[in-house]
Amino acid sequence: MKHAFVFPGQGAQFPGMGKHFYENSSFSKKIIEQANEILGFRISDVMFEGSEEDLKQTRITQPAIFLHSIIAFKSIDMGRPDMVAGHSLGEFSALVANGTLSFEDGLKLVSLRAQAMQQACEQQPSTMAAVLGLADEKVEEICAQVAQQTGEVVVPANYNCPGQLVISGSVKGIEEACVQLKAAGAKRAVVLPVGGAFHSPLMEPARQQLQAAIESTNFHQPSCAVYQNVVAKGVVNREEIKQNLIDQLTGAVRWTQCVQAMIGDGASRFTEVGPGKVLQGLVQKINKEVTTEGVG
Repeated sequence: MKHAFVFPGQGAQFPGMGKHFYENSSFSKKIIEQANEILGFRISDVMFEGSEEDLKQTRITQPAIFLHSIIAFKSIDMGRPDMVAGHSLGEFSALVANGTLSFEDGLKLVSLRAQAMQQACEQQPSTMAAVLGLADEKVEEICAQVAQQTGEVVVPANYNCPGQLVISGSVKGIEEACVQLKAAGAKRAVVLPVGGAFHSPLMEPARQQLQAAIESTNFHQPSCAVYQNVVAKGVVNREEIKQNLIDQLTGAVRWTQCVQAMIGDGASRFTEVGPGKVLQGLVQKINKEVTTEGVG
């Protein structure tokens, strides 16, 4: 039986996140204060006292979730993971968990990634939509069709679980895709309240910024494989890990395929480490036979 640790991405944040760690553990308090120093502002104040709206700002959300996840990981005693994975932003948490990145370098990269994504969102109006109840292949086909018809960017972005796929692109492209997806039988095709087209070609300016930072960061030899979003397989080669992390900003999050690959490689127990329970639900929808639990 192999034990997989999985780490959540944007959307898992909640007001008061991390506060119980800060108040009940001197070790956690030290890490949070270190994060405040690295970031140059007191993110802990926003995490503990901020509203849902405050926490929705990408430049806050991403480092806050990363910080909460790493504290949760360092607070548990479950032995070393046999494999790790993270959903989008969560991939950075996973890389700290398996020793590829130091906490400090991980936080710096996450902060830069968040700011670069925020800037890319501001450059061009764009959005995402959740599509429920349609086969992945049909969603892919309609995205390609709409892109060809309109000249707009429309791509599959998050393969969350069977029957749940998030698409990403220009506002016009996504609106047209939703009309066609509903006509093709989707139970729902709903535009999401997000500030931009994450995991699409519209994130190219952010990808370029992140690439320079990743290439100049020291990546260590991982203690176990990380199942990366863009390739959906276990990776241990440091140069491959770097490239996949760079490609992730404009590429799809193949979460369904990552979980299936982990199960195929022997994972039967999945522990979600960090805020929320989203990934536990997705893993169960992908395969009901495995055990899931959460820490954080």
